[in-house]
Amino acid sequence: MIPLVDVDGLEKSFGDLRVLGRVSFRVDEGEIVGILGPSGCGKTTLLRVLLGLESADAGTVATRLERAGYLPQDVLLFPWKTAMENAELPLELQGVRRDVRRARVRQELPRFGLEEFADAYPHEMSGGMRQRVALLRAVLTGSRALVLDEPFGALDTLTRHRLQDWLSSLLEELDTTLLFVTHDLDETVSLSRRVVVLSQRPAHVVGEVAVSLTHAERSDRLGRRVLMARDLVLSLLERGEEHVAGQPV
Repeated sequence: MIPLVDVDGLEKSFGDLRVLGRVSFRVDEGEIVGILGPSGCGKTTLLRVLLGLESADAGTVATRLERAGYLPQDVLLFPWKTAMENAELPLELQGVRRDVRRARVRQELPRFGLEEFADAYPHEMSGGMRQRVALLRAVLTGSRALVLDEPFGALDTLTRHRLQDWLSSLLEELDTTLLFVTHDLDETVSLSRRVVVLSQRPAHVVGEVAVSLTHAERSDRLGRRVLMARDLVLSLLERGEEHVAGQPV
């Protein structure tokens, strides 16, 4: 497999605050990898380093995410643009003719559940709809890699679960690599094929868990196999907290 991300001993500090401490992991092309860690452990900082938005203090970082479709925590839709106009921005920046890019967006709208909202402005859409517009915009960058930062963290529980199920189904159709960070245990199990678990700050990789579940199994959040995967990931989270509490990293 060709590595899309290969990180070894990554360290990052802001002044006296040590955020990342010797982080090492790898993501191959075509993988769906969730990075799970407690709030404030440096997940967003890690993504910013991988995207080339921050520099590392130490370690080696080999990444091909510079042109990835990126969805930050704040979806950053332009309030004066419609869903169509927000979604087509990557194509507009690439110089694609207006009629061609509009046709491309309209072709994708049904798959994202947005066919009735093409002319809606952000304030006329729900949080879940705005999230879908932002994800469509990321997909339309044309990159074969998507990077999501706490993709559904700002949504209520029911909306979050619905979007997790929808994205899990969508990922089966898309030929893409997905790397996302979250502090939501259920979200990680719902979406990931492999979970990388981080400790408290300064973050290091506690371990990894393979999540081999069908789409139907992922949707059944109280199913036996989901609960087994959840318990494995949770045990690593707890181990990371114990390690940091007991000694410095």
